[in-house]
Amino acid sequence: MPRVPDIGRLIAFEGTEGAGKSSQLHRAAETLRGEGRRVAITAEPGSTALGRQLRELLLHGDATPVPLAELFLYLADRAQHVAEVIEPALAEGSIVLTDRFSASTLAYQGYGRGLDLVSITRADAWARTDLQPHLTLLFDVPVRVGLQRARGHDRFHAEVEAFHERVRQGFHAQAAADPDAWQVIDATLPEAAVQGQVLAAIRTCIGS
Repeated sequence: MPRVPDIGRLIAFEGTEGAGKSSQLHRAAETLRGEGRRVAITAEPGSTALGRQLRELLLHGDATPVPLAELFLYLADRAQHVAEVIEPALAEGSIVLTDRFSASTLAYQGYGRGLDLVSITRADAWARTDLQPHLTLLFDVPVRVGLQRARGHDRFHAEVEAFHERVRQGFHAQAAADPDAWQVIDATLPEAAVQGQVLAAIRTCIGS
């Protein structure tokens, strides 16, 4: 059975390039901390010493990994991330806001790269020791709009538009399959409106 943390709350911020999830994560953390809540901010890949090395290989390295190697590198980052960062923060009772988690792996390496979804799901569950978010927020924006907004210069930003369309489809498929644990947010709305939806969903999740 999937395992959810007994203490704390794990909330994943997901979306395609340029959806604005990272900015909204930091705004949410600031608001929640202002209310006196314990909040931990983290991200994938790259939130551990090992993860930072893996991030460089994945996004900026001279050698381009084949899709299966790319998958394993992301799962290595996740295993380290869960053990070193997420589980200790949850044990302290923190609300853990993570910029990407397992849903991105299914969307990018599964739907985007075309790797087998069942195999990815099994390997990912092992990497994260069956830990899963209480809530996943999907920041949805048309691909072309998101790519125009995006400011990154890594391998994924350089992918063709069709790749990003498949990734977006992958996120929506996951959200449709588990609507109780996902909240789809229209990221084309004004930032204040998006922030309001984010905070409302988080407060529902944490029971306030």
